[in-house]
Amino acid sequence: MTFENLGLHESILRAVKDSGYETATEVQTLAIPAGIAGKDLMVSARTGSGKTAAFILPALSKILAGRATQQERVRGKNYGPKVLVLCPTRELAMQVAKAAQTYGRHVPGLKIATVLGGMPYALQIRQLSGPLDILIATPGRLLDHLQSGKCVLDNVEILVLDEADRMLDMGFIDDIKFVADRIPAERQTVMFSATFAGHVGRLANDLMRDPQRIDVASHTDTHENITQRLHWADNNNHKDQLLEHLLADKDLDQAVVFTSTQRDADWLAERLQELGHAVAPLHGGMPQGRRNRVLQALRRHEVRVLVATDVAARGIDVPTITHVINYGLPMKAEDYVHRIGRTGRAGREGLAVTLATRDDVSMIRRIQQFTTQTIPSAQIEGLEPKTQEPRIFPPRPAGAGGFEDRGARPGWGAKPGFGGGNKFGGNKFGGKPSFHRDGGKPFVREGGRPEGFAPRGDFRQDARPSFDRASSFDRGNDRPAFGNDRPSFGNDRPSFDRGGDNRGFAPRGDKPAFAPRGDRPAFGDKPAFAGKPSFGGDRRPGGFDSRGPKRAGPAGGAPRRSGFGR
Repeated sequence: MTFENLGLHESILRAVKDSGYETATEVQTLAIPAGIAGKDLMVSARTGSGKTAAFILPALSKILAGRATQQERVRGKNYGPKVLVLCPTRELAMQVAKAAQTYGRHVPGLKIATVLGGMPYALQIRQLSGPLDILIATPGRLLDHLQSGKCVLDNVEILVLDEADRMLDMGFIDDIKFVADRIPAERQTVMFSATFAGHVGRLANDLMRDPQRIDVASHTDTHENITQRLHWADNNNHKDQLLEHLLADKDLDQAVVFTSTQRDADWLAERLQELGHAVAPLHGGMPQGRRNRVLQALRRHEVRVLVATDVAARGIDVPTITHVINYGLPMKAEDYVHRIGRTGRAGREGLAVTLATRDDVSMIRRIQQFTTQTIPSAQIEGLEPKTQEPRIFPPRPAGAGGFEDRGARPGWGAKPGFGGGNKFGGNKFGGKPSFHRDGGKPFVREGGRPEGFAPRGDFRQDARPSFDRASSFDRGNDRPAFGNDRPSFGNDRPSFDRGGDNRGFAPRGDKPAFAPRGDRPAFGDKPAFAGKPSFGGDRRPGGFDSRGPKRAGPAGGAPRRSGFGR
């Protein structure tokens, strides 16, 4: 669909045509008319699909529709931004600000401000103090200005959360709620996220009113214009050789090499620079001014290879990036999708190569399960791995495995007694495992229960194990009699029945028998205890004297006091 059919303002259409765009993408076709109509939106779209224009163009149209006169703006009646855009990273916020300036070039008097970390406070306060149309910010720095009273959000009409799932992963959920509480409740809220499951969906329910769901692309979609490859390396030295070979490709225009940590980004950039590559690092530990200069050098083709981390690479939109190389694997499987999205943007062709060792097998498996796609393995002539490639099972299709298919697995019978609960499969819990007695292998009869077991309700007296009472138990004294099967220990068996009676164990030899308690002889000069001791009853009125006589003390001495009476 062309942009003329989406209901955009004439000045915005002119800016879009000046940028060279004539046909809207799928996400723009669905989101722009709904955004102009003022509906709350929950949009899922992959990177590079034009989602930034999907919310910037409706926002600019709404600003033009309600534009006040210049005199009213000077009087302060339009104080504060009309549109607030929250982004997880500085690079993504700068990309949104650039898109707003590009598409709003023909909007008279358009005021755009950015509030980001690493930028001077004085400049940001000066931007916030005047008339403002669009404010693009990261949650942390915006929270600082709100708490200091320098930023006012009383006139915000549109709230946009770009890459909301990433912001929540970075721990900004409380900051987002704090900001949303200071925006009028009758606002329009637009959320862009890769997924709306879990905490992202709960946040959407808290912030939105009857939202419209637009699901254009998900992480399981294939990237037709991006070729993915996987190269196995024996060790880090082998991985470095593979990287050097890939960077020497004549078809490589510009490349982004991803590392796992900031330290690896600095180290790898320095090493590649020693090899003669035009390279620069980019990560969150760099000052914002230096990060801006690196991105400008990348767009001016002064940098051919950019070594970046996951956070810093969010928002990089350079159409001349032809290669993405995963030198270090991401910490989360969904970051792999964002990484390869740096190439093949706007319908262009791209190549995404992953360099992995045996230590990365688990992450490769998680990535393939997350995308439900297999990354094809390839080898470079002359740099083949000397060790055998690890075997990674292909990802299961959607809906396969887990509890959903347990009822279809061999050896799982239907468990009776749960009714029609049909929650995870054929019955409520997907069936109960039954095992054959020999070898522990599953074996199920036609009736659905293991062979050799009667149904649960058919256990009768005659079905239980029987015991031959005549041979096993002596009914006269109910003591087990072992009969002829009793083991014999021969003449060496010790005998304990010396006294010949049935009183138990008689004392051995000349050891004196123990007389009843009252007739026991006194042991030496140890005093006998005449009764229950008294615990300090002589020192408390109404104490413990009634419990019994006091304990006798030593001969010729006073009664011994207990510990409680001291």
